[in-house]
Amino acid sequence: MIARKPAEGPARAGFTASKKVGNAVQRNRARRRLKEAARQILPLHGLPGTDYVFIARAGTAAREWEALLDDMKSALLSLAAPSRPRKTAKD
Repeated sequence: MIARKPAEGPARAGFTASKKVGNAVQRNRARRRLKEAARQILPLHGLPGTDYVFIARAGTAAREWEALLDDMKSALLSLAAPSRPRKTAKD
């Protein structure tokens, strides 16, 4: 997640799938599924002016659609949540 200066415009997304995902057909399918999921979820849960990069994994092409949408939604919500300070051994 990278915030643009100034934070303007809609959230944008990039997609990648390495050869670990599978052959070209599997990689393209995984990328297409991520793109469609982002098209549906990003306007609802993405932060305006933020760039996101979605990385396909081996199971992305075969993941159930609702589960893929839930995964993307929970990832965006966790990125948008304010981070809490970490506890150290001294705390």
